[in-house]
This record gives sequence, C-alpha cells and structure tokens, in this order.
Amino acid sequence: MPEPLNIAEATGRLGILTPGMGAVASTAYAGVIAARKGLAAPIGSLTQMAHIRLGARGEGRNPLIREFVPLAQLDDLVFGGWDPISPNALEAARTAGVLEESDIAPISSELEGVVAMSAVFDQRWVKRLDGVRVKTGENMFDLAEQLIADIERFRSENGCDRLVMVWCGSTEAYQEATAVHETVESFEAGMRANDENISPSQLYAYAAMVSGVPFANGAPNLSADLPCMVELAARQGVPYTGKDFKTGQTLMKTILAPGFKARMLGMRGWYSTNILGNRDGEVLDDPENFKTKEESKLGVLEHILEPGTNPDLYGDVFHKVQINYYPPRGDNKEGWDNIDIFGWLGYPMQIKVNFLCRDSILAAPLALDLVLFSDLAQRAGLGGIQEWLSFYYKSPQVAPGLYPEHDLFIQLTKLKNTLRWMMGEDQITHLGREYYDEA
Repeated sequence: MPEPLNIAEATGRLGILTPGMGAVASTAYAGVIAARKGLAAPIGSLTQMAHIRLGARGEGRNPLIREFVPLAQLDDLVFGGWDPISPNALEAARTAGVLEESDIAPISSELEGVVAMSAVFDQRWVKRLDGVRVKTGENMFDLAEQLIADIERFRSENGCDRLVMVWCGSTEAYQEATAVHETVESFEAGMRANDENISPSQLYAYAAMVSGVPFANGAPNLSADLPCMVELAARQGVPYTGKDFKTGQTLMKTILAPGFKARMLGMRGWYSTNILGNRDGEVLDDPENFKTKEESKLGVLEHILEPGTNPDLYGDVFHKVQINYYPPRGDNKEGWDNIDIFGWLGYPMQIKVNFLCRDSILAAPLALDLVLFSDLAQRAGLGGIQEWLSFYYKSPQVAPGLYPEHDLFIQLTKLKNTLRWMMGEDQITHLGREYYDEA
C-alpha cells in the first residue's frame, strides 16, 4: 500500500471569495448556510454526499468522501466577494430569483451579512451590464493591488486561516492570449500600461495567486489558463483548476457521448439550443460573449469521440450550439438536443433530450466542492494545475502537450483515485483481481 501524503489539518476558518455575487454565488452561500442549519441537504456535492470505495469489493469499506479525506467543515466556511451591482448576498439572491422566498427568509440575516466589496469592472468585456459599485485607480496594476488589499483585509477581519477564490462573475467577451500574457513580467508591465488585452478576471486571478490563494474559474474566460498565470502559480505554489462549470447541456453531453462511444454507435450530428433569462443569458446575448461560451461548449464532443481514431463513426459530426436570451425563463434554463446517431448497417436513429434545468442549482455544489478540494490540494502541497478536478468543468485545464479528458466517468475515476493516492490507499482499477487473488 502506498504512503499517504503529508496533509496539513483543516483547522480554523476557510474563506470563500467570489468575484461576482450573483445567481451562482448567492445560491451557493444559501445552500451551505441552509445545510449547516439542518434546513436542507447539500444535494449535488460529492464532498458532502458521495461515498468512495476503498480496497477490494469484499472488504465493505465505502466511507463518505468527507469522512475519508481531511476537508474543511461547512461550519468553518466564511463567505465574501466582489460585485459591481448587488450590495450584499441577500439582495443578490432575491434579484437572481433562483430561490423561493420561503428558502431565503430563514437565512436572510446571514445572507445580508455577506457584504459585497466594490468590484473591478470594465464594460468593454460585458457590454450588457452596467457596473455601479466599481473600483477606480491609476491603472490596472493599482486595481490589482486594491484586490490584494481586499483579500488581506477579508482574511484578517474574518480570522481566516486559508482562502479560496472562485470566479462566479459573468462570461467576458472572447479573446485570445497575446504577448502581454507570456510572462509575469510582461503581464505586470501590461497592467501598468493599461493594456487593453487584460480583462478583469485576469486581475482577480493575478491577485489570488500573488496572495497564495487557490483560484477556480466558473466561467469560460481566459483567466488562469495563461502562461503568465502558470508561471505565477508555480512560483507561489498555488493550486488552480479548469474553467466553466459543467452544468446543464454540457453535463448531458459528457454523460451521453461516452455511452455512444462505448457501444461504438456512430454519430452524424448533435444540435443544441438553449433559452435562459438570467444575468448570464443577458450577457451571452452579445455575440462576443457568446463566442467565449461557444468555444468552451464545442470542444467537449471532439475530445470524447476522438474522430481521428474513429473516422468511420465520428469523422464528420456536425455540432451546433445556440444560446438564446429569453427573460421570462429566468434562471430556469431549458435545453433541447437533437442527436442523430447510426448503428448496425448504417441505419439511422435519433435521440431527443429536453432538459429543464436550473443552472445555478447545478453550479452551486460545484463551487462548494472546488473550494474544499482546492483547499485540500494546497494543504497537501499540490500546487499548479489540478487536473484531477476536471470532473467539474466544461474546459478542464491540463499540462502543455496533453489533451483534456471530458468523459465524466473517466473524470470521476481520476478524482477518486487521486483521493485514494493522497490518503495512501490502493487505486481502484476494476480489474476484479481481488477475486483471483483470494481464490
């Protein structure tokens, strides 16, 4: 049996800082507060509700993950964040309209106590929103230093031993990396020069890493997946993960597509369209912001189906994704998928999926898990890319030269095997060798 890692205990308070305190963040706060009051179960959270098998099947060892690895407790979590619109989490939750007032009222005082700090905001990146609680400064470097000061003040005022930052803000307009993103030195020079290629989310990622705070990105923005941030994370020993929470339609793709591939069923096309009416939908109604989201969504099928390896089955798949802003629907997104597959002798078949989901309800437990697992990684001395947390993302981040794994079930195996490895348990291969070893 391998040796366990030397993991520092999860003592003291763990602060959760969210750039953006809208639908996802306020729903996550509310769910954690409700769970620790005994008002609701943290459904959807692996850290709170999932079990993990240890050893041979006959041993019967199947503890809860939270009882197996040393995670921070829900009672130890403290919430904070920045928002350019809402003054506190209570108003944000009521504005978002995700939760019923009957669920908000019993925890309203706690939500109201989560006061938003003024945000770094630039309307160039989210044209459909108007920021009213916005930081000003001499240049971007000054704004980043203000964020760093906010982080340290929050840490001190709330008595936090550790912090994790999760971007819960809007999707920014599409961009590609430029020369300013090559090194930490070039990025810092670019901030001082107000380089137009530096976005607000990149300032938050920089501030987090300089402060030694793990960073997770719930949107498809180009933030931590930049050479300068990779360099900075390595220098600071900071864990960081992928981007764009895996919810709704993409979740369904990463569940269904591996099944088609496992059965060697061919595919002609996959057409996806969505309607939603929350702030995210309003932002994505702008073509430049939608392009950022589209890039994240489109890459999933290609990596799962591997058309280069299976050209007869997946060499000519037509994949289309649309998102339409429809205010009456609010946060309750509806996704339609038409999937054209073919089987024996090339005979065609169709599958129709109509997913009436709640985006923030699906995203909130992901944010919680990423906080707890990122904190675990840091206490275990695991800085840099945490590919084992790909399970939570549309766009997993991987080391240079590697392709991302999108198959949800492979991702889950990797996550659980990483936890087993951390704790000095044998990894599970499902070979069934224990039967033959015992025979």
